[in-house]
Amino acid sequence: MKIRVGMGYDVHRLVSGRDLWLGGIRLEHSLGLLGHSDADVLIHAICDALLGAANMRDIGYHFPDNSEQFHNIDSKILLRETVRLIATKGYKVGNVDATVCAEQPKLKPHIPQMQVCLAEVMGVEADAVSIKATTTERLGFTGREEGISAYATVLIEAR
Repeated sequence: MKIRVGMGYDVHRLVSGRDLWLGGIRLEHSLGLLGHSDADVLIHAICDALLGAANMRDIGYHFPDNSEQFHNIDSKILLRETVRLIATKGYKVGNVDATVCAEQPKLKPHIPQMQVCLAEVMGVEADAVSIKATTTERLGFTGREEGISAYATVLIEAR
């Protein structure tokens, strides 16, 4: 079996007046993430990891933030398209291991719903999607609640 591994990272600023989307679901919070799309940092990190594993550049290359086509787009659409893109090179998603860094809101209660949502979009079992949440112990931009970041590692397999 041919397998490849990829790693992705994304960060977005927290601002007033935006919805907070993480892992494909909308969370109740006083702040949302600023970006050209819905700014779902978790999905963006996963997209970058998948594209990197397939040696297909990065999310900005395929979905540029200066294109009206992607303005305010639901990041689940970008993830679905990313899975389609890696399939053109003969790959499918094996598994995802991701970490979201945020002080607030607390993510633990939302992780199962995120796993189910992302698994459905990628066409895998929910057990193939691991999501962890951490804080930065009030250090740095995350600790000051100025933004949220996410890291993702993926395994892709030849079809």
